[in-house]
Amino acid sequence: MKEFILGGARSGKSAFAQHQAQTSGLNVIYLATAEAGDAEMIARIARHRAERPAGWGLVEEPLALAAALKTHANPNRCLLVDCLTLWLSNLLAAGDERLSTEISALLDTLPVLPGHLLLVSNEVGQGIVPANPLARRFRDEAGWLHQAVARHCDRVTFVITGLPLTLKDCPA
Repeated sequence: MKEFILGGARSGKSAFAQHQAQTSGLNVIYLATAEAGDAEMIARIARHRAERPAGWGLVEEPLALAAALKTHANPNRCLLVDCLTLWLSNLLAAGDERLSTEISALLDTLPVLPGHLLLVSNEVGQGIVPANPLARRFRDEAGWLHQAVARHCDRVTFVITGLPLTLKDCPA
């Protein structure tokens, strides 16, 4: 089962994803894409870490997500990726070639991964058109990525105000 969970900032998407992982009955590995680049992000990562069950595994991978998924996917495991938009930000900073290569690798990998996969991402396309070129590019890249990921997932859920809204449900 592949699930894609989208929502805005502080929408409850990560909490919903963690609930899905806990109730899967499988061994859980949390794949974190964030990098602790400043004091606020260090505190945010620590808070997220404290909110997760102690028995979950942790893999920190800011760029090579497809490779990490291939390494850790298992029929008896639930992988929770939080989040694709931070991963996308990291890739944009790494350059166009890396961005293209890693997105292609992820989209090629998704259909063949065993086990339960939860992918969390921020929906950023519902606001105004950003004022600067990099922000517009990020919004566009996120939109294209989200559409492609949604096509590869069995279930897509949009979370708003802590409430999940199922957009697609085609369990395997």
